[in-house]
Amino acid sequence: MLGTTVAVAAAGVLAYLSTALLPGHKVDAGPAAATPLVTSQPKAADTAGTASPSATPSATPSPSSSPSSSPSASGSASPKATASAKATKSSSEGTQKTSRGSTTPPSAGRIRPNTSYKGVATAYEAGVGDGACLFGPSPDMMIAAMNTTDYETSRACGAYVLVRAANGKSITVRITNECPLPCAPGQIDLSQQAFAKLADLKVGRLSITWSLVSPSSIGTMSIRYKTGSSAYWCGIQAIGHRNPVARLEVSTGSGWRSLPRTSYNYFISDNGSGCGKAIRVTDIYGEQLTISGLAVLPNVVQPTRVQFSRH
Repeated sequence: MLGTTVAVAAAGVLAYLSTALLPGHKVDAGPAAATPLVTSQPKAADTAGTASPSATPSATPSPSSSPSSSPSASGSASPKATASAKATKSSSEGTQKTSRGSTTPPSAGRIRPNTSYKGVATAYEAGVGDGACLFGPSPDMMIAAMNTTDYETSRACGAYVLVRAANGKSITVRITNECPLPCAPGQIDLSQQAFAKLADLKVGRLSITWSLVSPSSIGTMSIRYKTGSSAYWCGIQAIGHRNPVARLEVSTGSGWRSLPRTSYNYFISDNGSGCGKAIRVTDIYGEQLTISGLAVLPNVVQPTRVQFSRH
């Protein structure tokens, strides 16, 4: 796709307080992925759309017949502006630059485009919509937790998935959480609000097929530095991306450095290399978005003016 370069004024800085999260369940991806059924791309459906590494929330199976994703019992704090964020706004305005490019598509991982998967849907009480992906409270409750195998060390975080039930009903949800064992490959644990769009909650388990979609009206992407980030260590997170993120890189002055991804959905520079420098985010289709001019503001959501293309 054609790359264009745009220079834009920076958007306002929205600050978040750290959300309170229960200790979570950190696991590696399982040995098998969901079973592909067909290779026809469904039509994209529109949708409305910080913790330490040792305290990662995740969906937790309930004692009942259906696994359940459980957020923090104490809930999560609502986003509020902080004094520090306001103080830095004027200095960061007008410095942010973004550009778009494309490259050879990286590996799509377990959840591949143009592929339909078979599984089962269950339901959980999603609270304010936060989860293992650490996005914070959700603007709507059309969200879900992905089974550990297909969660793939947070690679599924932020993906939009079209879920179709055998009764003909369907719903598009955003992956914000992880559902550990006994959630099986192919299983999606829907918020109760999303499950209710498909069937009565009393059903408990519902046979489904699901596939990746690339919705239209979701706004632009944002970047957040993790609590504790500085010029010497930082965690970087992409928020509000249309397509799953395959890679996040930082500029080191001598090139781009690809950062390792954690199960709690941050990319980590353990020695500070690239912290506060230009950031390049690549989706599973190979599109690259380069963002510069963002300061290291821990736990502050910094909007950009770019978004991945629809597919």
